[in-house]
Order: sequence, then C-alpha cells, then structure tokens
Amino acid sequence: MVYILGHRPDEFGLVPDHDGFVIYKELLWAIHEEPGWGYVRQGHINEVLLGGDRGLFQAEDNRIRVLENRWHLDLENSSQSLPKVLFIAVRRRAHLHIMEKGLRDSEGKYILLTPEKEMAMRIGRRRDQKPVLLEIMAYPAHKEGYSFYAFGDLFLTAEIPEKFISGPPVSKETLKTHGEEKEKKQEGPPDFEAGTFVLDIKRGPGPDQGSSGKKRRGWKEEARRLRKRKGR
Repeated sequence: MVYILGHRPDEFGLVPDHDGFVIYKELLWAIHEEPGWGYVRQGHINEVLLGGDRGLFQAEDNRIRVLENRWHLDLENSSQSLPKVLFIAVRRRAHLHIMEKGLRDSEGKYILLTPEKEMAMRIGRRRDQKPVLLEIMAYPAHKEGYSFYAFGDLFLTAEIPEKFISGPPVSKETLKTHGEEKEKKQEGPPDFEAGTFVLDIKRGPGPDQGSSGKKRRGWKEEARRLRKRKGR
C-alpha cells in the first residue's frame, strides 16, 4: 500500500486526486490485478489502519492516502515530451459516441492515457470486461493546442476531439443497441399543448353528473347546503 499510494501509483493505473487520496474501490481494483492478491478486501485494509503502520496512512470517508509521498502531479504545465500515439480502452457502450463526439473529462476527472496498450487494457477492464482499445494521435493534438500532463508513465488530458481518435469499427451489436435507444427517444410520450388533457372514454360521469356527463341542476345549491352543515 505504501508503494502503490506513495511511490508509483501510475504503475498501477492510478491517479490520486488533488489532495493525494485514492478511492478504496480503485485501490482494490489495482491490488486485485496483481498475481496472488485477488483475495484482498477492504477489511484487510482496515486491519492495516488499526495496526502498527496506521501512522503512515490517512483514511477519510471512502478514500485513503499516505501521509508522505514521492510522486508529483503537475496540472499547470503541459508536458513537452509527448509520444506520438497514446492509448485508452473504453467501454463498448461508449465506443460509438466517442468516435462521433470525441473524449471529454467527466465529473472533474481527467482522461487517463498511456503509451502502453497493456496498461490501457488493464485500466479499461475495470469498467468493462472487453473494452475497446483506441489510439490517440497525441502529438498532432498537442500541436493544435490541446494540453497533456505527465504523471509518471501516464498522461492526463481534458479533451480529445474525434479527429485525433482511431480504432476498430463499431460492433454491429453496439450499432443495434444505439439504434433501438434512438428510436425509443424519438417515439417518446405524445406531445400536448399547454392546458390540454387526455380524454379517458372509459371513465364514467362523476357523482354530481348525469348520465350525459353534464352536472345536474341544483348542484351548486346542494354544495352550499353541505358546506353550511359542516361549518355548524
């Protein structure tokens, strides 16, 4: 844990937040990928936090960090030494959207890229068992003004336009699913103008209505008498 969190989180496909914390779930993903460590659960981490090495760590809600780390994450200065091609493995469901719209950061998290295909697939499998490997033309994107920040062997960026992304054709299954979802959105509920309502022909007249659906004569007087009785 000290090595993963404090020395080389990038070796395990992890990027701590601006306070140096890593979410427990992400830490466990990284640990489980190491041979012989698949049995580890959060309970084991809690045992460490109660033991003699507890002074090395700080736990807070659903995240953890080491109190002294040897890595540095600079999100102010863009890297000037950049590979021509970087890789990312994305969920199959997102494949089509990314090829059409590009990649953008979400929930304040940067897009995580790597020069190694194996590492890209390792990170991608955490969210999809069979992710799609995409190539990012990093150097041309950088020349057009898009920033990349180095973190060990990883690179972070906020946006990659679709013209700098290449990959395998979108699967027929994904295209079919996308088409079905698009049809459902187009169908949607019927449109009504403001002030209109749906007429339910199965609904009969109310208790103060006649068989024709019109309110019977004298209903106002009867309503007044009832209100007066209640007020007594």
